Amino acid sequence: MEHSRIAVAGASGLIGGALVRSLVADGHEVVRLVRRAPRSRDEVRWDPEGKSVDAAGLAGCAAVVNLAGANVGSRRWTDEYKAQLRCGRVLGTTALAEAMASLAPEERPRVFVNGSAIGYYGETGERAVDESAPAGEGFLPSMCVEWEAAAAPAQEAGVRTVFPRTGLVVAREGGAWGRLFPLFKAGLGGRMGDGRQYWSFVSLHDEVAAIRHLMDTEGLSGPFNVTAPQPLTNREITEAMGRVLRRPTLFAVPAPVLRTVLGEMAGDVLGSQRVLPKRLLESGFTFAFPEIEGAIRAAAG
Repeated sequence: MEHSRIAVAGASGLIGGALVRSLVADGHEVVRLVRRAPRSRDEVRWDPEGKSVDAAGLAGCAAVVNLAGANVGSRRWTDEYKAQLRCGRVLGTTALAEAMASLAPEERPRVFVNGSAIGYYGETGERAVDESAPAGEGFLPSMCVEWEAAAAPAQEAGVRTVFPRTGLVVAREGGAWGRLFPLFKAGLGGRMGDGRQYWSFVSLHDEVAAIRHLMDTEGLSGPFNVTAPQPLTNREITEAMGRVLRRPTLFAVPAPVLRTVLGEMAGDVLGSQRVLPKRLLESGFTFAFPEIEGAIRAAAG
């Protein structure tokens, strides 16, 4: 995509911030969606929970990227927080999709990259799944189904719509891995539960590169798993963290303790998701950090 105007929701988050830096470095004009009154030309007002967005601010943008939503792993899943997780994603996506659909065809963005997650598949055990697999059962799968379905107004208006289903992002600055790095550096890292559950990871570098690939490549639409080609077990990832950071990994957190501390969210930590990026690889994308040690080294800086 040539130098373009690109709107980003969730620009202050881990992935959104890295994406904005990448786009700006390549000369694109980035429009940030904000919840307060805009302070500059590169800001557009929106209220995701209220399903409202200043559609005029999206006019003329080549692409809209939606990465907004409360952090799934930052708090215990109370009923209130689950409602917040769901509403921010589903209603925010609806607002953006309807705003794009309301624009005249010549002003409408060409592509809508709407974030999703491998939580779509639920528990997969040792079974490897790709984008052809059905949705799983439980809170995260049902939320992801609604999240993706909310983009329908943009799709029906002819906007090419892509859903990057993101795995566990290996990054020091935030997300689940942002909590792991300090523990492992302090020598307190270890497997979780029996360690046999699969973790489908992706480096932050590859996450941003994949989003840009999906945005830039004409003809790509629908779901794409954004995970490294070879998912590993929690035990294997624990050992890799120890090797790269040169720290012991003697500690193990028993499953009952995780369930007590994390509540329902423990299913995410103890569950197994063996997810393959079949469509992403078929589209010609190349991972810079396909192996876990390289992804950890890149994150550790």
